Amino acid sequence: QVQLVESGGGLVQPGGSLRLSCAASGVGFSINVMGWYRQAPGKERELVAAIDSGGSTNYAESVKGRFTIARDNAKNTVYLQMNSLKPEDTAVYYCYAEIRPSSRTLNTFAAWGQGTQVTVSS
Repeated sequence: QVQLVESGGGLVQPGGSLRLSCAASGVGFSINVMGWYRQAPGKERELVAAIDSGGSTNYAESVKGRFTIARDNAKNTVYLQMNSLKPEDTAVYYCYAEIRPSSRTLNTFAAWGQGTQVTVSS
Protein backbone atom coordinates (compact mmCIF):
# COMPACT_ATOMS: atom_id res chain seq x y z
CA GLN A 1 0.00 0.00 0.00
CA VAL A 2 1.42 3.35 -1.07
CA GLN A 3 1.78 6.01 1.60
CA LEU A 4 2.93 9.60 1.20
CA VAL A 5 3.93 11.27 4.44
CA GLU A 6 4.41 15.04 4.44
CA SER A 7 6.20 17.21 6.94
CA GLY A 8 7.46 20.75 7.34
CA GLY A 9 4.35 22.92 7.30
CA GLY A 10 3.64 25.60 9.86
CA LEU A 11 3.22 29.28 10.55
CA VAL A 12 5.70 31.75 9.11
CA GLN A 13 5.84 35.52 8.69
CA PRO A 14 5.69 37.14 5.26
CA GLY A 15 9.09 36.99 3.63
CA GLY A 16 10.03 33.88 5.56
CA SER A 17 10.90 30.38 4.41
CA LEU A 18 9.66 26.86 4.91
CA ARG A 19 10.77 23.50 3.56
CA LEU A 20 8.24 20.76 2.93
CA SER A 21 9.21 17.10 2.63
CA CYS A 22 7.24 14.13 1.38
CA ALA A 23 8.41 10.53 1.64
CA ALA A 24 6.72 7.75 -0.32
CA SER A 25 6.64 4.14 0.83
CA GLY A 26 5.17 0.95 -0.61
CA VAL A 27 5.83 2.30 -4.09
CA GLY A 28 6.32 -0.84 -6.10
CA PHE A 29 8.39 -0.36 -9.27
CA SER A 30 8.94 3.39 -9.68
CA ILE A 31 7.60 6.91 -9.37
CA ASN A 32 7.28 8.95 -12.55
CA VAL A 33 6.31 12.39 -11.31
CA MET A 34 6.28 13.84 -7.82
CA GLY A 35 4.91 17.20 -6.94
CA TRP A 36 3.01 19.55 -4.71
CA TYR A 37 -0.48 20.94 -5.01
CA ARG A 38 -2.16 23.42 -2.70
CA GLN A 39 -5.68 24.35 -1.82
CA ALA A 40 -6.68 27.57 -0.11
CA PRO A 41 -10.10 27.99 1.55
CA GLY A 42 -12.80 28.48 -1.05
CA LYS A 43 -10.44 27.79 -3.94
CA GLU A 44 -9.70 24.84 -6.17
CA ARG A 45 -6.64 22.70 -5.70
CA GLU A 46 -3.82 23.96 -7.91
CA LEU A 47 -0.45 22.67 -9.01
CA VAL A 48 2.46 24.37 -7.27
CA ALA A 49 5.43 22.44 -8.64
CA ALA A 50 6.28 19.06 -10.10
CA ILE A 51 9.43 17.12 -10.95
CA ASP A 52 9.87 13.99 -13.03
CA SER A 53 12.29 11.14 -12.49
CA GLY A 54 14.85 12.80 -14.73
CA GLY A 55 14.77 16.06 -12.80
CA SER A 56 12.70 18.18 -15.17
CA THR A 57 10.59 20.67 -13.26
CA ASN A 58 7.39 22.63 -13.71
CA TYR A 59 6.22 25.55 -11.56
CA ALA A 60 3.11 27.63 -11.22
CA GLU A 61 3.73 31.18 -12.41
CA SER A 62 2.87 32.53 -8.98
CA VAL A 63 5.78 30.70 -7.31
CA LYS A 64 8.50 30.88 -9.95
CA GLY A 65 11.69 32.33 -8.54
CA ARG A 66 10.54 31.78 -4.95
CA PHE A 67 9.93 28.02 -4.67
CA THR A 68 12.28 25.21 -5.60
CA ILE A 69 11.32 21.56 -5.96
CA ALA A 70 13.87 18.79 -5.60
CA ARG A 71 13.80 15.04 -5.43
CA ASP A 72 15.84 12.18 -4.01
CA ASN A 73 14.97 9.15 -6.13
CA ALA A 74 16.87 6.75 -3.87
CA LYS A 75 14.70 7.82 -0.93
CA ASN A 76 11.46 8.31 -2.92
CA THR A 77 11.30 11.75 -1.36
CA VAL A 78 10.36 15.14 -2.77
CA TYR A 79 11.10 18.52 -1.23
CA LEU A 80 9.67 21.98 -1.69
CA GLN A 81 11.81 24.88 -0.56
CA MET A 82 9.58 27.93 -0.21
CA ASN A 83 11.25 31.33 0.12
CA SER A 84 9.87 34.87 0.18
CA LEU A 85 6.53 33.54 1.34
CA LYS A 86 3.46 35.70 0.91
CA PRO A 87 0.08 35.62 2.66
CA GLU A 88 -1.44 34.35 -0.58
CA ASP A 89 0.70 31.22 -0.26
CA THR A 90 -1.42 30.21 2.72
CA ALA A 91 -3.03 26.87 1.93
CA VAL A 92 -3.01 23.17 2.64
CA TYR A 93 -0.16 21.68 0.62
CA TYR A 94 -0.59 18.15 -0.74
CA CYS A 95 2.14 15.87 -1.95
CA TYR A 96 1.43 13.97 -5.14
CA ALA A 97 3.11 11.00 -6.80
CA GLU A 98 2.44 9.20 -10.06
CA ILE A 99 3.19 5.58 -9.20
CA ARG A 100 4.13 2.82 -11.60
CA PRO A 101 3.38 -0.30 -9.57
CA SER A 102 5.11 -2.93 -11.69
CA SER A 103 7.76 -3.25 -14.40
CA ARG A 104 5.27 -5.38 -16.34
CA THR A 105 2.95 -2.47 -17.01
CA LEU A 106 3.23 1.15 -18.11
CA ASN A 107 0.04 1.96 -16.23
CA THR A 108 0.31 4.41 -13.37
CA PHE A 109 -1.93 5.68 -10.61
CA ALA A 110 -1.99 8.81 -8.49
CA ALA A 111 -1.22 8.81 -4.79
CA TRP A 112 -1.79 11.74 -2.43
CA GLY A 113 -0.53 12.75 0.96
CA GLN A 114 -2.80 13.85 3.77
CA GLY A 115 -1.86 17.51 3.42
CA THR A 116 0.13 19.92 5.55
CA GLN A 117 -0.98 23.41 6.51
CA VAL A 118 1.16 26.38 5.53
CA THR A 119 0.11 29.72 7.01
CA VAL A 120 1.85 32.96 6.11
CA SER A 121 0.83 35.72 8.46
CA SER A 122 2.30 38.44 10.61
